[in-house]
Amino acid sequence: MSPPRDGAPKPKNLRHAFVWLIATLICVHACMAVTRVTASLWVLNRGYGEASVGLLLSLFAVAPIVLSLWAGRLADRHGFHRPVGVGVLLAGTGALLALTVQQVWAIAIACLLCGGAIAVAAVAMQREAGLMADQPGELKRVFSWMALGPAVSNALAPVIAGVLIDHVGMTASFGFAALLPLLAWGLAQKVPRHRPEPVTKSYREPAAWDLFRLVDFRRLMLVNLVMSACWDAHSFVVPVVGHSRGLSASSIGIVLGSFAVAATCVRLAIVRFADDLDEVKALRTAMVIAMLTFMAYAWLPGTAGLMCGSAILGTALGSVQPMILAMLHRVTPPERHGQALGLRMLAVNGATVAMPAGFGLLAAATALAAPMWLMASLLLIAQAPARRL
Repeated sequence: MSPPRDGAPKPKNLRHAFVWLIATLICVHACMAVTRVTASLWVLNRGYGEASVGLLLSLFAVAPIVLSLWAGRLADRHGFHRPVGVGVLLAGTGALLALTVQQVWAIAIACLLCGGAIAVAAVAMQREAGLMADQPGELKRVFSWMALGPAVSNALAPVIAGVLIDHVGMTASFGFAALLPLLAWGLAQKVPRHRPEPVTKSYREPAAWDLFRLVDFRRLMLVNLVMSACWDAHSFVVPVVGHSRGLSASSIGIVLGSFAVAATCVRLAIVRFADDLDEVKALRTAMVIAMLTFMAYAWLPGTAGLMCGSAILGTALGSVQPMILAMLHRVTPPERHGQALGLRMLAVNGATVAMPAGFGLLAAATALAAPMWLMASLLLIAQAPARRL
């Protein structure tokens, strides 16, 4: 890998702080995940309907649309701690608002702020992780470990939220979310501080949108959009289908958790076999598996059936992010990795704003499983650009 733009000697203990980097990511992401599950069940319990769930989930992607490019520039210029501090502040404010003012408008603002927190913090964390990879072969391994952060969060957060809701109440779940940003900031202090080189005038000239002139970057972004929409479809359908079948909050949390556990396992496997993986073949295989699972998901019986379907989807979709992030770092200039990561997050969240709301309207107008059938069709179409990567 080409030397990073902040080419000053790295702190010797930077790579040893990798575990603290992942732990920080887990806490920030868990705040968003707990808020997402609790907010979804909150509106359903008050009878607002499936379309309202979709609109609420869309709000998690609104703030990243505004903040992602700025987050990329902030990470390129200031490194790790300042963007993470902004993210922690956003997440803490949102979770605290949901805890203290349990009304629709407050829940909506909390979703906005928690989504923005992920946008700002995750870009800085991914950029910092890229600096910890000294060799090209290490990129997949590093980003597989990084991808374990959201996977662990998604495995534990819905289950904890469901148990808290069932046995204590919604307030306890929102309270748990409010504590996580404080823990995240404490863990972030374990990561060594190192100041990037000052940004030069020549670096400020290129706009982030210029990266779309790179053919492989365009194709990679298109495939990434479709795969990210698959996550949104699963996050939307599970609470809605589970609620329609009369499943408890704990059961819905376990179904969502099985997806995340499978994603965690496949990312651990990538860490072990990273050097032997063909990224494009692995990506296309994951797309085929996800497409077939989406087609059959509506007919899976009971909690056990939904858990199996979610686990298969978690295996397929969980393998995608490390591959895409590794390829993204190779197809973009090193001094613009923050911009590329911010642009990727902007594009993904731009689609995510429309997707859950569209899923809600589609499910209300046709069938609850219609969003999954739509995603199966998009996965089939996306095979074409994936073949050309």
